[in-house]
Amino acid sequence: MTTRRTLLKTAMAAGLAVTAGFGAASFAAAEELGKIKEAGVMRIAMSGAYPPFNFVNDSNEVVGFDPAIGIEIGKRMGIEVEIVTTAWDGIIGGLLANKYDAIVGSMSITEERAKVVDFVGPYYSTKRAIFAKPGGITSAADLPDAKVGLTLGETHEEWAREQGYNVRTYKGLPELLLELENGRVDVIVNDSIAAILAMKETGQDYVMIEDFETEEFGAGIAIRQGSPELAAEMQAALDAMMEDGTYLEIANKWVGGDIR
Repeated sequence: MTTRRTLLKTAMAAGLAVTAGFGAASFAAAEELGKIKEAGVMRIAMSGAYPPFNFVNDSNEVVGFDPAIGIEIGKRMGIEVEIVTTAWDGIIGGLLANKYDAIVGSMSITEERAKVVDFVGPYYSTKRAIFAKPGGITSAADLPDAKVGLTLGETHEEWAREQGYNVRTYKGLPELLLELENGRVDVIVNDSIAAILAMKETGQDYVMIEDFETEEFGAGIAIRQGSPELAAEMQAALDAMMEDGTYLEIANKWVGGDIR
C-alpha cells in the first residue's frame, strides 16, 4: 500500500514539475492558491450520498470521513471549509466550471480523470466489489443475466457497461442498497469498504461475490489542473495528518480503522 501511494505521489509530482516549468501556468497556480487564501474559504464538493464517507445526518449536516478529511486539511492551511453537495455524474464538470475548489468525495484516481484534473493523495484505498442478497447470485459467471445496480457517473458504471451487463444507475449508495433490498436489482457494484460499512450500519444482509477479484485503487482529492502550489500545500497537510495520528483518529471514528 505504501509503494502504491509513493508511486502515485511521484507521478503527481512529476506532472506538477512539468506544469511549473511554464510561466503562465505557474502564475495561474499561484493565483488559485492566493485567491483561496485571500477569501479564507475553500469550497469542497461531494455527493452527500455515500455513507459513511459522506452523507447528510438527521441535523441536515454533511458529515463523514470525507468532510472530516477536507475540514482538517483546510484547518492546517489556515482556512475555513465550505461543503457543497452535487450530483456525482456532474461533479468534475462543476469543478472545471469553478463552482468549487476541490472534490473530496471518495473519487478513485484513474488515468482518464487525470487527463482533466490533478489529484492530491491518495487518502485511502479500496477495491471494487459485487454484492447480492443471501440466496441470490453467488458467482460472477451469473452476472451477464443479472440486473446490475450502480451509481451514475462512477468508474464502476463504465466498467460494467464495458462488460455488457444489464446496468441500472442510481444517485448514490443509499438508493443502491434500497434497490438491492427490494429486489429491483440482483447485485450492486461499489467500493467494498463503503458498501460493507453502510450495510452493517443498516443491518442489511448481504453476500459478497467471492469469485470476483480486482486490484486495490486509491481515492484522491481532485483539483483543477495547473495548480501545483495548491496541490503541494494540500498534500503537505494530508501527509502531516497521517504522520501525527490525526488521520487515524478520523478513520477510526468514521470507518472503524486505518484504510490507507
